[in-house]
Amino acid sequence: PSKPPAPPPPSGVRTIQAYITGYSYFDNTPPGSVEISNPVLHQAAGGTGTYADPITVAAGHSIVSGRDRLDWPAGARFYIPNLRRYFIVEDTCGDGSSPQNGPCHVGYPAPATTWLDLWVGGRGGLAGGADSCMNSITAVWDVLVNPGFGYATVPGAIYGPAGCTKQYG
Repeated sequence: PSKPPAPPPPSGVRTIQAYITGYSYFDNTPPGSVEISNPVLHQAAGGTGTYADPITVAAGHSIVSGRDRLDWPAGARFYIPNLRRYFIVEDTCGDGSSPQNGPCHVGYPAPATTWLDLWVGGRGGLAGGADSCMNSITAVWDVLVNPGFGYATVPGAIYGPAGCTKQYG
């Protein structure tokens, strides 16, 4: 049997190159928590990676004229073919009074045009396992912005009791 064709891209979808990193239960702010700064669908970091339940992603942000401005708006959606999961901006990456001078806002490698920090999970697992998993997904990957329903998904945490998720290149 032949594989069904991929769904046509919805209006407004585009592909970008993004520097992908991960954060976990162990290195969240505060450590050992699932707190997020900009809840949209979830009240805590999570998600299964399906279209209906995308995984939390942290975006870089800037303090401009005393106001916090996300690099991607809360609720922005992405699909990462390498992980076969959907993601949604619900958290910020970078701390302090000048987050625009640090990780997730500057310092990512070319040809990436942005930096996305994915929630990998980890609660109930080992910090070393989460770190190893985060290292394995860290790279510049194609990312679909504003994806529609219908892309192949492999639901579940990026890191969990079974280890790190499979990658699809």
